[in-house]
Amino acid sequence: MASPYLKEACVESLEQALAAEAKGADRLELCAYLAFDGLTPAPDLIKKVIGQVKIPVRVIIRPRNGDFKYNEEELNHMQSGIELCKKLGAEGVVFGALNPDNTLNIEALKQLTKAAKPLNVVIHKSIDATPNPLEALQQVLELNGIDTVLTSGGKSNAFDGAETLKAMLELAADKIEVMPAGKITQFNLQELHAHLGAKAYHGSRIVGELSK
Repeated sequence: MASPYLKEACVESLEQALAAEAKGADRLELCAYLAFDGLTPAPDLIKKVIGQVKIPVRVIIRPRNGDFKYNEEELNHMQSGIELCKKLGAEGVVFGALNPDNTLNIEALKQLTKAAKPLNVVIHKSIDATPNPLEALQQVLELNGIDTVLTSGGKSNAFDGAETLKAMLELAADKIEVMPAGKITQFNLQELHAHLGAKAYHGSRIVGELSK
């Protein structure tokens, strides 16, 4: 019987990618340095993972840790990373950008989204750093080309942000995918899904431990 939702596993190595696929992940988000909440992985790792798994791979495009307020040089670097992911066969790319006041940097998002197409585009948890994630989601809905928003509802985890997540899911409806994230594991996913009813969930342990 098909699962009522998609499970996206966040991985940072080929070993973890293969383990996640074997344990039932439907899609991967490939990152480096998960201790820093994920940075752009090395080209060689992107190539290996895409070449050795059969499920879709989305790649995070984040040039450094810290905030999401990027200068022109950093945005150009992100665009180069997106172009590489297109060449290597990624299914999607994951990024975000904020203004100095922590609102969404709409112009940067437009620039990066245009560069990414026809790949799927995901706005990551930078949206949780905005003053009002629900208002930020409304801005995203008004842009063309964004397919998914990855969010904890403005909190550190999906459970604390559950009520905002529910409102975000209702606002997005079938226009784009709102994918809850933040401390979601194989043990608490059913409980969260019973409350939210989302179509996809994200986590580094969503299908269990992925490395020894």
